[in-house]
Amino acid sequence: MKIAILSRNKNLYSTRRLVEAAESRDHAVQVIDVLRCYMNITSLRPTIHYRGEVLDGFDAVIPRIGASITFYGTAVLRQFEMMNVFPLNESVAVTRSRDKLRSAQLLARRGIGMPVTGFAHNPDDIQDLLKEAGGAPVVIKLLEGTQGIGVVLAETNKAAESVIQAFMGLKANIMVQEFIKEAGGADIRCFVVGDKVVAAMKRQGPEGEFRSNLHRGGAASLVKLTPGERSTAVRAAKIMGLGVCGVDLLRSNHGPVVMEVNSSPGLEGIETASGKDVAGIIMQHLEKRVAEVAHRQSRSRTRGKG
Repeated sequence: MKIAILSRNKNLYSTRRLVEAAESRDHAVQVIDVLRCYMNITSLRPTIHYRGEVLDGFDAVIPRIGASITFYGTAVLRQFEMMNVFPLNESVAVTRSRDKLRSAQLLARRGIGMPVTGFAHNPDDIQDLLKEAGGAPVVIKLLEGTQGIGVVLAETNKAAESVIQAFMGLKANIMVQEFIKEAGGADIRCFVVGDKVVAAMKRQGPEGEFRSNLHRGGAASLVKLTPGERSTAVRAAKIMGLGVCGVDLLRSNHGPVVMEVNSSPGLEGIETASGKDVAGIIMQHLEKRVAEVAHRQSRSRTRGKG
């Protein structure tokens, strides 16, 4: 296959591992800086141009699109889809997963365990919003935040009101969630490929830190999942429509609750903690899916001729 990897930095661990996995399986691979792409949007022959050349002949595309460039990155990914290039994760699924509020609503509608979550626009509703979330302590999240940035733990209702008022004063969109104290500053990253969890790790925040993100100084270790945790992670991935993703869970007194579904999960932490060749597993999945699509298209053409 000829594979495109949409990544702004070819030297990132995750990008390098995907390139290695592809080349070890005799695939041709090109890393493409998505912000250097420009598109000709036409119904007859949509094209993507990159550094003065037309990109064509690709069988599959792997999006590694950062949250800050979601809009342009998914536009480029849609263009690949218009050119009948198979996406590891579809553009609509990436966009859906990046919208924290929409994701929460979709997961809640399908019965996925989640922290009690509130959302409001008017400052007059703050006290009632906090009451609905179970009162302090609560976690206040910027909808546009990533890697633990823009996430605040308010220990008291007064502190929560002050933080919410400050965010609202900046016209920022926020969510208020119950604080899962029993999680102890740890979460579980379930790496889902296709219809199964292929690897998992526990991420523990440093002393005094409730955020467990590795970018915030958290430590990763191997963890054994319960059947309920595996089922929740796979169901969450399917609801988001993602073929490959990281599902972040907390262990609460009432079972696993989903915090986030990440469409571009990093590989370094999960491969180090689990000792598994996750990049190779992703490549196997991509080969299988591309072959299935090609088979369906071949059968469709054959039926049409009959």
